[in-house]
Amino acid sequence: MIGYCCGLVQTGYLYGKIKGMDIRSVGSGNAGTTNMLRTFGVKAGVITLLCDALKTIVAIQIAVFLFGNRNPELVPLLKVYAAAGAILGHDFPFFMHFKGGKGIAATAGLVIGFFDPLLFILGFVTFFGIFFTTHYVSLGSLLVWIGLFIEFVVMGQTGWREFAVMDQPHLIEMYIIMFLLGALAFWQHRTNIQRLLAGKERHTYLNHEKNQEEAERFKRLNS
Repeated sequence: MIGYCCGLVQTGYLYGKIKGMDIRSVGSGNAGTTNMLRTFGVKAGVITLLCDALKTIVAIQIAVFLFGNRNPELVPLLKVYAAAGAILGHDFPFFMHFKGGKGIAATAGLVIGFFDPLLFILGFVTFFGIFFTTHYVSLGSLLVWIGLFIEFVVMGQTGWREFAVMDQPHLIEMYIIMFLLGALAFWQHRTNIQRLLAGKERHTYLNHEKNQEEAERFKRLNS
């Protein structure tokens, strides 16, 4: 519930309203970072990314503050539960008829919220390596989730840093939650996956003019 309440802060939706637009009525109809970047430009995309990541970090810190001292051996699990709530709040805000983002910026908050340099570096390199190579945000996002799940299992089973204090049943519980969150990310990107397989997925650029050109090409390709 802590995570879900934090996740309800819809940066893209609020930013769009300030600009006099419902972001869900343009582009992909999504209230997340990618649609903000395509619609309003890099500044809007960066603000949305940072704020949506921040709400997950805040949720994690609140959960650790409230419950961590009593359950130090469960801190990683607490972080994952809080992040899961934030992602669900981001994806399915009740006041927006459960139509929010796709949870990737909120997932970035999960990675940052663990304050583990290895997790951050691996996620950063995976996403931006794919993005700058292919310009497919969806592909980079999905590969990050695959890598993240593998990293959690490997780190958990090898006793990496704070995972070392967890017992096996709670590690398995954490793996299950991470798997379900990854499955949710794939479900949220199901139409993107179909377009990727068909060679019709939309490219995203940091240049606003190129994004406008790509929008026209995308319309023609999928008409």
